[in-house]
Amino acid sequence: MVNEEDHLRLQSLQSGLHIADAFAAVETLDAELGEKIPYAFHNEFGFLTACPTNVGTGLRASVLIHLPGLVLTKEIAKVLAGLQQVGLTYRGLYGEGSEVVGNFFQISNQTTLGRREGELLDYLTRVVSHVIEREQEARKVLLRDAGYIIEDKLWRAYGTLRYARSLTFDEVMSYLSSVRLAVGLKLISDLSVYTLNKLLIFSQPAHLAHAEGRELTASEANLARARYVRGILASDTGSTR
Repeated sequence: MVNEEDHLRLQSLQSGLHIADAFAAVETLDAELGEKIPYAFHNEFGFLTACPTNVGTGLRASVLIHLPGLVLTKEIAKVLAGLQQVGLTYRGLYGEGSEVVGNFFQISNQTTLGRREGELLDYLTRVVSHVIEREQEARKVLLRDAGYIIEDKLWRAYGTLRYARSLTFDEVMSYLSSVRLAVGLKLISDLSVYTLNKLLIFSQPAHLAHAEGRELTASEANLARARYVRGILASDTGSTR
């Protein structure tokens, strides 16, 4: 990306907790560009970025993580506060300035000055791994202390997605979060994470408008979204209702 928050941004995406692999791809491209473009660099402050918060390494590493267990056990506030105390920050699904939807949190390094890239990546990986452990513990607590209540909540979410005739984007994100949790807890076995990811992406307004070949009003988008979700889930279960 050119002329966004900074003059130049190189971005690499990887599924799973493969932060080092994502960085390796960017590092290769960065080295090639560096041979042709004179980056602004200071011996004390490192790379001089247009945005002061990125000065130093210029590295912003992020992990998008699904944390419904911590939200449902009301432990999420403690975890997020802990992140800020150790030099990390969190954002919503769409990055800086966006709200958290569907229990998806984007965890990123807040410090770019005073540490090498490898140190920042290792630190982020360690902290995120700890957050994942906390999430797994929270899911065990949910099953142990409120098993049938949680199971009912998650299956209700699946039923709504399966048969609703109108769905807002926020509703879809909330229900998909519950169904994703159900899949993770092995309460639903015939639904793949790939399908859930597909629903998450293609139920967004621009994708729906593209599929319909025209701009959609909010109500039209809600109808199209529910129709799309029903169709995908029906194809997975073999039902056409």
